[in-house]
Amino acid sequence: MTEPTPLHQTLRSLLQAGRFRDAIAAFREAADQPVARTPEVLLLAATASTRVGQLAAARRLTFEALDGFRARADDDGLMRALNLLGAQAFERGQLADAAVRFRDAQRVARRLDDLLMVARTANNLASVAHLRGQVEEARVLYREALLAYQRIGNRRGTAETYHNLGLVAREDGDLPGSFAATEQAVRHAVESEESDLMALVLTGRAETAVALDEGALATEGLARAAALAREAGDEAGAAEVERVRALAWWRAGEIEKTLATAEGARRSADRLGSTLLRGECAALAAKALTALGRSGEAAARREEARAQFAAVGAQWHLEQLARDPA
Repeated sequence: MTEPTPLHQTLRSLLQAGRFRDAIAAFREAADQPVARTPEVLLLAATASTRVGQLAAARRLTFEALDGFRARADDDGLMRALNLLGAQAFERGQLADAAVRFRDAQRVARRLDDLLMVARTANNLASVAHLRGQVEEARVLYREALLAYQRIGNRRGTAETYHNLGLVAREDGDLPGSFAATEQAVRHAVESEESDLMALVLTGRAETAVALDEGALATEGLARAAALAREAGDEAGAAEVERVRALAWWRAGEIEKTLATAEGARRSADRLGSTLLRGECAALAAKALTALGRSGEAAARREEARAQFAAVGAQWHLEQLARDPA
């Protein structure tokens, strides 16, 4: 890796502070300068763009960075770019591509003995397995990631992996196990002091709280998560908050509020290109429309949800959709 330039240092500091939109603005101001086209700077700009859901721009920047790393045989940079491409593919619902990228990044990480990236790629591959309905494989990979993160004392990775374990447990019907995992996620995220991470884990804990009928905890967590997502400029995180808020309205029997909130989150997910989130919101909107007696609109939303879930191979979600009353 070359010596960091002032622009590189600025972008890295902004990303560490969760100021993703500021990082994008700083990059754009310098975009015409040669210093902005170095692979390191391009990858940081791509990371910021990924975090705020600007996936098309992020992908272009990542491929440009990848070419630069390859040209100078920089395996560390290559590894990080491959992992980021995997994350972008995952967000777009392209699971086959995501799995290939994550495995390629993991192979380089093992060759470099980079335990942090081994953990990240294990966590990412677990998320792919989980979405495909391969629950036991996902659990094994998440635990592998968790042990690696704990071994190197990485709070962010530990929090993210506990959050993911909470999601697996929740979908498996183990609500006490889910709540315990999400509590651990919050505890580690607090110590990391990263706004976008706190928004993520608070949203996850709130969703489990909704399932446990802990309405006050869910409401408080979602309010904090929404504020933190706004602070970080995390549009995808904000849309996820709204999806869980719609779930809370549904649980409380507020059907009109469920529909309005789910539809708003669905539109945000569509704009951001988040296939899974759009499907989840469409499925919830379909339930609300059914309850309101608007069967034609409900059928259209259910078909939209089915198409989105099928596009990413989200087996658990497809099964849930099939079980819900039409």
